[in-house]
Amino acid sequence: MPTYDYQCEACGYELEIFHSMSAAPKRKCPDCGKLKLKRLIGTGAGVIFKGSGFYETDYRSNSYQEGAKAEKQAKESKAETKPDKKTEKKADAKPAKSAKDKKK
Repeated sequence: MPTYDYQCEACGYELEIFHSMSAAPKRKCPDCGKLKLKRLIGTGAGVIFKGSGFYETDYRSNSYQEGAKAEKQAKESKAETKPDKKTEKKADAKPAKSAKDKKK
């Protein structure tokens, strides 16, 4: 629901009223009581996204998005070329002697 600016044409009193867009404009001035209240044309307000689902990175510039995509691809390619330490150790380890080899 938006906030509307009003001004009384009789006494000059100004106020802001918070009501739905479908509600009828207010006519009675709360200061002097006359039916001379007029809704002013305002510039509007900035949109503020709140809650989950809206992130400040959603509306970044194309150059920022391209840079982030390139960085992500570089990290993924680096992870693919890096050998896994666990499998490397197993390959270098000497094979375990079986029970038959120990008896000989």
